[in-house]
Amino acid sequence: MKTIYFSGKAGDGKTAAALGLGLKLQEEGLKVSYFKPLGFRKGMTKKEDDDVLLMREVFQLPFASEMICPIILSSHYLTGLQLKGQESFLPRLDQSFEHLGEGYDLLLIDGSVAPYIGHNQGFDDFSLAERWGAAVLYILKPEDDFDLDLGLLYSELWSCRNIKVIGALLNNISRAQLDKTKEIYQPLLEKKLPVLGLVPRQDELAAPTVAEFYSALDGEILAAPEKMNRLVEEVVIGTMTIESALGYLRRAPNKALITGGDRSDMALTALETSTSVIIFTGGLYPDVRVLAQAEEKGVPVILVHEDTYTTVENLHSVYRSIHPDNTAAIKIVRDLIDKHVDCRPILKYVKS
Repeated sequence: MKTIYFSGKAGDGKTAAALGLGLKLQEEGLKVSYFKPLGFRKGMTKKEDDDVLLMREVFQLPFASEMICPIILSSHYLTGLQLKGQESFLPRLDQSFEHLGEGYDLLLIDGSVAPYIGHNQGFDDFSLAERWGAAVLYILKPEDDFDLDLGLLYSELWSCRNIKVIGALLNNISRAQLDKTKEIYQPLLEKKLPVLGLVPRQDELAAPTVAEFYSALDGEILAAPEKMNRLVEEVVIGTMTIESALGYLRRAPNKALITGGDRSDMALTALETSTSVIIFTGGLYPDVRVLAQAEEKGVPVILVHEDTYTTVENLHSVYRSIHPDNTAAIKIVRDLIDKHVDCRPILKYVKS
């Protein structure tokens, strides 16, 4: 059995890359399995990991979710370890690794929300890839120069551990960053490791839905609940004057406006522009005129009791998930691999 470890930070598209490559390798006649060692708790209403549900159905895996993703972490996981008297998660992870790979040609491992998570306990991406003899495919969304610095640093860490790196995939690249990625980031990264492809951002895959915002916020829907599938491409914080905000509101397409319930003037102005959702903070109900106009325009309104700062922080963990019944999105992911990724080094590793 061969193992590919998809490493990168949350939102860079690790799961989508694993899905697309897994489908391609399946078409090559390989039997493909999937493993997500560490899940991350986001919000209070999530019960099953979306990535696990997707991959289990697409690859028709006969395993329980608890086997595919045996450990669910929060940012205070050490407290949980101490309270339960557990010394290590590693035996559970090893058990899942062995079970999920048995009888399969290839095991795809989906890395954590960041490669360093769990380092003090030995279950960061570097330690697990080394432990299981996996080859790494690094997924990088190059939003700025610091992201490139991080990628170069990670390449040195893999080298120090003698971990095989198949290459890097520059993924989910915005239109504004595409030229810089080709002309600056790719040549610099290729001094350390092969770059197998540059995949442009696809709004159908990258932009979260209003429903995913709602799930992270656990608020109350006040208007247009049937329009929760609208995409959110921008977030605008409505704390400024109407005059100052007007330019931002007009320029931001398919946006989420986050503002206090006492800013009905801001909400009504936003509803005259391209707006996907209005989120009122502080537990303050808006003017009925806002709700009436939002219903008319099909724009959901969500009320949360946290302040604006906390609400924005809660949304940082929201990324678009592909659902098993979204065959159009799955096809887009598969087609992106054929169009933008050089799969020859991957096929060489898997079939060697």
